[in-house]
Amino acid sequence: MLKVVIIGYGEMFNNAIAGTLDSGSKIVGVFRHDRVKYPRPIRWLKDKINPDTDYSYVQSYKLHEIKATSANSDSFRKQLLALNPDIMIVASWSEKLEKLTYDMPKTATINLHPSLLPKYRGPNPYIQVIKNREEKTGITIHLVDDGIDTGSILDQREVKILETDTGKELKSKVALTARGALCELLQKMSEDVVFPVMQKEENATYYSNDIDTDIDFSKPVEEITASIRAIHPWGRMYFYHKGTAIYPNPYRLTIIDADTEGKQIGEVIATDFKDKSIAVVCPDNKLLRMGGIRLYGSFKRFLTKGYIKRAIKIGDILE
Repeated sequence: MLKVVIIGYGEMFNNAIAGTLDSGSKIVGVFRHDRVKYPRPIRWLKDKINPDTDYSYVQSYKLHEIKATSANSDSFRKQLLALNPDIMIVASWSEKLEKLTYDMPKTATINLHPSLLPKYRGPNPYIQVIKNREEKTGITIHLVDDGIDTGSILDQREVKILETDTGKELKSKVALTARGALCELLQKMSEDVVFPVMQKEENATYYSNDIDTDIDFSKPVEEITASIRAIHPWGRMYFYHKGTAIYPNPYRLTIIDADTEGKQIGEVIATDFKDKSIAVVCPDNKLLRMGGIRLYGSFKRFLTKGYIKRAIKIGDILE
């Protein structure tokens, strides 16, 4: 039976715990990212008043928590040494692990990366794979080394990207796929030798998560809708009507073929205040119908219907 330590947060962390338990391995310790992110008093209040799924998962399985402020701290390393794990699993993490840390487990430290490496190295690749209109992504389980997502690959699984997927749905699908892949890998590692496969550097890509949140209606409509879906739930994209910021609902975007001859790019050609929707001219004889739009602002959003009814006119040009 393999002894495992898991560090991470969010859906990938929760599925890593589930996949490890599915495999029959023993989790000897977990390290939640909240211990790095929040000072002790704030974290204590958060766990008591508004516990997240990470805390609930750890408590429900009665897992031993490692108490430290960094995965590269002496405190963390001392506790890791005492736990003496065969494997340490990284399931979403903000710190770059130092060699002293990732070399401590007896067998290896492995990372669950949500893309088909070597493509889309780096943090949160869900945004870029949707924005770039990829048809598939996946999960890669690889050895941790001194680079960023550069370690040799132990396992890899594909995940199909649907045209309706936002970053939220894609993240959930990839994390669930990681659970099954991790379970099978740990079972294989406990019974046999697993041979890592080196990544092909010539195929490597890395994208930052910088994204222009202003919608440019002069771009192809498919590119616009992909960007709107990609950034959800981490952020929003906006367009402007006479200086007023408005944001679309990523689940209510419809591309319509139409004869737009004589119309300007960004021109409003239809509105429906009851549905909080508008239709806007885009290139190549296409319209983008955006339903469920909202004015930006905590209180302004409740005024959206009235704003569409009284302020947005057919022929207006959106910025």
